[in-house]
Amino acid sequence: MLGLRVLALSLHGSSPALSISLCVLQVKSEGPKLVPFFKATCVYFVLWLPSSSPSWFNALIKCLPIFCLWLFLLAHGLGFLLAHPSAMRIFVGLVFSALGDAFLIWQDQGYFVHGLLMFAVTHMFYASAFGMRPLALRTGLVMAVLAGLCYALLYPGLSGAFTYLVGVYVALISFMGWRAMAGLRLVGAAWRWTELAASSGALLFMVSDMTIAFDKFRFPVPYSRALIMSTYYAAQMLIALSAVESREPVEDYELRKAN
Repeated sequence: MLGLRVLALSLHGSSPALSISLCVLQVKSEGPKLVPFFKATCVYFVLWLPSSSPSWFNALIKCLPIFCLWLFLLAHGLGFLLAHPSAMRIFVGLVFSALGDAFLIWQDQGYFVHGLLMFAVTHMFYASAFGMRPLALRTGLVMAVLAGLCYALLYPGLSGAFTYLVGVYVALISFMGWRAMAGLRLVGAAWRWTELAASSGALLFMVSDMTIAFDKFRFPVPYSRALIMSTYYAAQMLIALSAVESREPVEDYELRKAN
């Protein structure tokens, strides 16, 4: 792991091809730690427990891949999480995600709003982890337009408190997506694989949640559960993976080099 970090510092400012090579090396390094996550995800899709009969066992199977992502981050050491605020915020976001997953198991029993609130907190922690630099106002404007369009399409199906709650939630997840994509640079010396993982994860999270919203409030989405859960698990994995090589070490390195 130390060797990969040294390589990351040496490649920082190098060509995209070298950065892609670093990405491949990093994935190979982290792959074994993600094996429990992949197994747990397979268990969920193989069992495919009916959502019409919620139970604590259903909740456990649904949350198990997220628990494995907790272990994935903890495998890098508690010291790593404590030393890297962005990684710790993503870990806390995963904790709230698991709570949201559990509440949504009983959404037909009146716990949908509880799950919505847990995931709203998740997006706030993720946005905080991604940070406010660079600002990328044009990216923010595009996300704001897309958020407004999605809400406008959902609005006819909303009533009561959901008129406001869904609006706030759409704003929060769009803000999270903006902050994830703000630092994305696919060309040039600033290319970093962590930003690519974060932005890809944010986009998949948005696809998952918008599918839930349209399926619940507007019209039935074909194969909605498969689409929702596959994009959701992939999103969480990518966001967790983006925390492994946190932003702080490179920034500290550049500061030391400048001094």
